[in-house]
Amino acid sequence: MYSSISDVFQKGEGKKVSIHGWVYRERTSGNLRFLVIRDSTGIIQCAIKKDKVDESSWGDAENAYIESSIEITGKTKKDDRAPGGFELQVEKVNLVSRGEPFPISKDVSEEFLMDVRHLWMRSQKMTNIMKARYHITNYLREFFEKEGFYELAPPIITKSECEGGATLFEMDYFGEKAYLTQSSQMYAEVFIFGLGKVYVLAPSFRAEKSRTIRHLAEYWHLEPEMAWYDQKMNMELQENMVEYVIQKMVKDQPDLLVACGRKPDDLEHIKAPFPRVDYEDAVDKVNMLGGKMKKGEDFGADEESVLTSAFDLPVFVHNFPKEIKAFYMREDPEKPGTVLAADLLAPKGHGEIIGGSERIYDVDELIKRMKEFKLDPDGDMKWYVDLRRYGSVPHSGFGLGIERLVKWILDLEHIRDTIPFPRTITRCYP
Repeated sequence: MYSSISDVFQKGEGKKVSIHGWVYRERTSGNLRFLVIRDSTGIIQCAIKKDKVDESSWGDAENAYIESSIEITGKTKKDDRAPGGFELQVEKVNLVSRGEPFPISKDVSEEFLMDVRHLWMRSQKMTNIMKARYHITNYLREFFEKEGFYELAPPIITKSECEGGATLFEMDYFGEKAYLTQSSQMYAEVFIFGLGKVYVLAPSFRAEKSRTIRHLAEYWHLEPEMAWYDQKMNMELQENMVEYVIQKMVKDQPDLLVACGRKPDDLEHIKAPFPRVDYEDAVDKVNMLGGKMKKGEDFGADEESVLTSAFDLPVFVHNFPKEIKAFYMREDPEKPGTVLAADLLAPKGHGEIIGGSERIYDVDELIKRMKEFKLDPDGDMKWYVDLRRYGSVPHSGFGLGIERLVKWILDLEHIRDTIPFPRTITRCYP
């Protein structure tokens, strides 16, 4: 019976255990061989003395490379110098697969690590980030379960534009033109009339020729849609969601945060409500803080970095000019020329993590806006217009980039480390 490494640490001293995993570190000192073994739960040091094991075990221990797979049996011994405070005094070694010398040793350049991403995913750094991503995604689902949402599975191949034709990945769909989806929002809107509150967690694709530290061509998109929600309710849901996920990470995963390089204390204060800043006031604040921005322009990474430097919490920027936002966003009747939309910007330069809005629910208003955007209401998006013809209701929704949320929570330098195999303007391998 094999034990996980984390379980070994719970057994105490003098217990005979068997583990299996991969060689994480190795060194030899005379007739003493040290192998640090890893599995998905942690690492443990194993001490193999030549005169305490049989010839086969010593040969297997001697021949093991970094990343060789291995089975080890031994007794636990308390040792404060060892990782986790225990080591195994080894009695038996079985080298399952020696493999070849592991290529990730001296060359750890970013480009090389991207070329061997399939191997770099074994590293402690990437393993811990993937664990954190799992928990963050799980807490998001937990939050929506508590709020009474239903999760949906939308199509990935679509005929409809959502965010604009310039960033669509076009494909040949049996002789017809189709696209990889930019967003599942419109399909999520279909279900609010039957289910009330729904969400999608699925990939989205953007053909943006961007080389920034926060852009991916393929990313995971969380998109809730809610019937009978106005903009205020929408923003409150967003900030409660963010608070829930972060406080769960701080409370339940503090060691994992530390392993990823993030101090839990740095996140404890992230609680609703978050500041709300009108778009025009936000532009003024950017310029006051030394940025250069004209009213009527959308925020870029530089402007977001300047603005969020003034806040310790995420900040909502709301009521953008309608010309720079999507066609489906409802105009604010109390502030014509602006839309009931808000972007949630993470502090310390991490920038936009959520974009949300009230959706236009009046059919005539939607058709008018579509024509302003040169979209045909009787074309491939006729079905979307139909949603407004039969019992339409006020509704709102938002889109959260999972990778951007993970990047901020873990305070990572680049978004490529938040996803196993990043797809960017220069990278589609491995």
